[in-house]
Amino acid sequence: MSPIQINRRAFLAGSGLSLGSAALNFLMAESGPMHERPSYLLPTAKAKRVIFLCMAGGPSHLETFDYKPKLDEINGKPMPESFTKGQPIAQLQGKALKVQGHLTKFKRYGKSGQYVSDFLPWTAKMVDDLAIVRSMVTEQINHDPAHTFMNTGTGLNGRPSMGAWVNYGLGSESKDLPGFVVMTSVGGRNPQPIASRQWGAGFLPSRHQGVEFNSSGDPVHYVGNPAGTSAETQGKLVEAITALDHHRNKSINDPETATRIAAYEMAFRMQSSIPDLMNVSKEPQHVLDMYGAKPGDGSYASNCLLARRLAERGVRFIHLYHRGWDHHGGLVKYMNTCCGLTDKPTWALIQDLKQRDMLKDTLVVWGGEFGRTPMFQGKGGAGRDHHVKGFSMWMAGGGIKGGVGYGETDELGYHAEKEVVHVRDLHATMLHQLGIDHNRFSVKHQGLDTKLTGVEKARVIKGIVA
Repeated sequence: MSPIQINRRAFLAGSGLSLGSAALNFLMAESGPMHERPSYLLPTAKAKRVIFLCMAGGPSHLETFDYKPKLDEINGKPMPESFTKGQPIAQLQGKALKVQGHLTKFKRYGKSGQYVSDFLPWTAKMVDDLAIVRSMVTEQINHDPAHTFMNTGTGLNGRPSMGAWVNYGLGSESKDLPGFVVMTSVGGRNPQPIASRQWGAGFLPSRHQGVEFNSSGDPVHYVGNPAGTSAETQGKLVEAITALDHHRNKSINDPETATRIAAYEMAFRMQSSIPDLMNVSKEPQHVLDMYGAKPGDGSYASNCLLARRLAERGVRFIHLYHRGWDHHGGLVKYMNTCCGLTDKPTWALIQDLKQRDMLKDTLVVWGGEFGRTPMFQGKGGAGRDHHVKGFSMWMAGGGIKGGVGYGETDELGYHAEKEVVHVRDLHATMLHQLGIDHNRFSVKHQGLDTKLTGVEKARVIKGIVA
């Protein structure tokens, strides 16, 4: 076996990340024995897992976290050309541009005195737990490529998602659940579709891709036994198929065959673990009330509660999408809808993690694929177009400072101009908190050392790291 095939995860068996022996055996199916510490691992890790809360469609930073009094002063006036000339605009290209003032009020909250809008009263209660980044930038101005960029660090299709990268680099702490789980919910204006390739493994072994869980109906497609098949019979079938696959793979040494073997075994284990996981009716009523969750309703609230349960069971990366934030028009109406569905459950998730002493090693990230323009767009009431040059996200837990505001946009919220944070910087920071050096964490693909953070310089956002 060549040195390239060294298993970079066996080291984790005895590390602070506490992989169980069953999970280690699951991961070792991919390659041979480990001989040295992986070079990409940092001496310490602040986070064990990530919960990424994606507000799909692009929430307006100008109605959430980025207060700009100048917007209200010149509301309705022509947008100064000095801001927009030569800049990418989605649907407003070639149209007369006029300034749209804030469509809600802002107040300062917490000991940190950070601005939060009236649309997010529950987020305002926990502002001292958050590091709000108000200077995000991205490179793709339409939804699908922007999600691709946020998830993979590139606009090219077919690259590994951030969850797959994390699962590949650290493995799962759970022996009977996937290391990367995805859930979606809907509510708001024009819910854009989310393609399953957004949580794909790309050129990494396919076992590291995200597995979509449904919070209503069958939790996972094709995992249940066929009608009339007992667990004992299914177990014997999986055992026989696994033995045949192992025998065949001795001669071909195919990573995808090893992946298939592991998938059969994982699916069988999930048949017993999934029903217990998804049965949130076992939760105390006060917990259900805190989230606003109703068992089996498929809501963002229920998905947040399930995210906590997945985190407790060792899932490494949990990605929640809420679709409905594409507010080209009717912004006030649909912000009320989206925030009504997501604000309190997000607060509840943070409180629940804190109460269980899990927030300290769980990195929670909130945001969309881009922001919205300071200019008016009207379809069924005032709205805003897609915007990539400045928007807001927040991070909490996992060694991130609380009560911190980082970066600024200009006086109209158009350009990020102070402490600019690129999507790749977000990825670098996420990996850093998980104990991974993004500069060293690469996989050879088509002759290149390919990384989540790409070839351009990315940096850890030191100003928000505790």
